[in-house]
Amino acid sequence: MRFKKIKGGSFQMGTDDHIGFDEDYEGPPTIVRVPSFSMADTPVTNADFDDFIAATAYQTVAERLGSSFVFELLIPEEERVTYQHVAGAPWWLLVPGADWQHPYGAESSNIDLDNHPVVHVALEDALAYCQWSHSQLPTEAQWEYAAGAGTATTYPWGESLVDEHGFHANTWQGDFPNDNTAEDGFVGTAPVKSYEPNSNGLYQMIGNVWEWCRNPRYTLLDDFNAEQFKLGKVPAAGEYAIRGGSFLCHCSYCNRYRTAARNGVDLQSTSSHLSFRCIKEVSS
Repeated sequence: MRFKKIKGGSFQMGTDDHIGFDEDYEGPPTIVRVPSFSMADTPVTNADFDDFIAATAYQTVAERLGSSFVFELLIPEEERVTYQHVAGAPWWLLVPGADWQHPYGAESSNIDLDNHPVVHVALEDALAYCQWSHSQLPTEAQWEYAAGAGTATTYPWGESLVDEHGFHANTWQGDFPNDNTAEDGFVGTAPVKSYEPNSNGLYQMIGNVWEWCRNPRYTLLDDFNAEQFKLGKVPAAGEYAIRGGSFLCHCSYCNRYRTAARNGVDLQSTSSHLSFRCIKEVSS
């Protein structure tokens, strides 16, 4: 991955278009000032994370716990009944042995997925990588500012998820959660440079994998002007923001693959669509 300079400025964070979920606090839109920073052009890949593990012998949360959540279509049908399902979201399976090296369970491998985003990473795993690489996680304001790249449209490329140029992101096609027609070429994660980058040179800010941010879930938009989110150590508990949507997003269930869309999960969450991307603070 390469870091791209994002020149600071003010932008309108959030939206009042009401196509999201009320509980996500996407509005009211707020003018936020973002100092200059640099952002990695891709999420951290399996190859990147392998370098970190080789240098530090770090053990991820999923490895310590011995399991992680995997979307059911990534598991052979005959095996799905053997795993615990999530109440209210039965397409999620708690799979023993699933972790960043074994994305679909103990017998699987990421050996052919070097250029895919690393997954099954909890917030503390992302922070450990950032400490090793002398980087940080972005705030939601930095993430949204970089993703929008000066646009005021629903997506960095325009108003339609799919347009005359085809697919711009790895999301769900078909009947969620039963049938993914994979018209975009992918059922699970895609290589990090599968689609054209935005005008900031950043790949796949929308879709593919959720990306951890360093502020708590659903922080009020007004608070981002305070620049108070200096997450240096792992919090004791709580939910933290994630951004961008994933390969599972579909308008019938989760349309959080928009630039202004917000979401968050428990800081110890790990799953087959949860990853991160790094930033570095720079002088204006």
